[in-house]
Amino acid sequence: MDDLIRVLLVDDHPPFRVGMRVLLEQNPAIQVAGEAGTGAEALAAAEQLQPHVLVLDCQLPDMDGPAVAAALQLREPSVRILALSAYDDLRYIRGLLAAGATGYLLKNEAVETIVVAVQAAAQGKAFFSAAVAAQLAQLARQEAGLPPPTAREQQVLEQLALGKTNAEIARHLQIGERTVRFHVENLFGRLGVENRVEAVVKAIQVGWLDAP
Repeated sequence: MDDLIRVLLVDDHPPFRVGMRVLLEQNPAIQVAGEAGTGAEALAAAEQLQPHVLVLDCQLPDMDGPAVAAALQLREPSVRILALSAYDDLRYIRGLLAAGATGYLLKNEAVETIVVAVQAAAQGKAFFSAAVAAQLAQLARQEAGLPPPTAREQQVLEQLALGKTNAEIARHLQIGERTVRFHVENLFGRLGVENRVEAVVKAIQVGWLDAP
């Protein structure tokens, strides 16, 4: 990825998109490459523009956020999805994260926080509003506890949360890449997830990692 983060804004309220464009582009590292007001427009624009991050509202006229996220993961899996919603309803949160969203932010956040969240999403890092993190923590308390990770698994998990590849983790921990892959696969199995983003999100939910 180049230094400039290309963002696609997806929201059915044009004034909100205009405001977000102005606020985000105050940061020289971010460029709003396009906008969309429906799920269908978002998917077409993502294919054409190849943004690094898609900032996605939960409710659109033709599709809900989780449906857009799921379709995007199939068509353009390299695009990171940051949910930006007025709702902290656990139903929306779980739906977006299960569909592949990297983070979930509320629209009442300060612009500085939204910028940080976009930058985190571009790097594959999870980022949540405090209210959302509280919802996830509550969900974790409701779920059956998992045995804690080993010290090495914890180190690998922390590196996953930073968006590191297996090769980068191996170099950082000074272990073999096959060993890293073994630990990652074990973590996936224990957490019941299929990819790195889901692993980080679930680890936050069960208390193995602190929310950013």
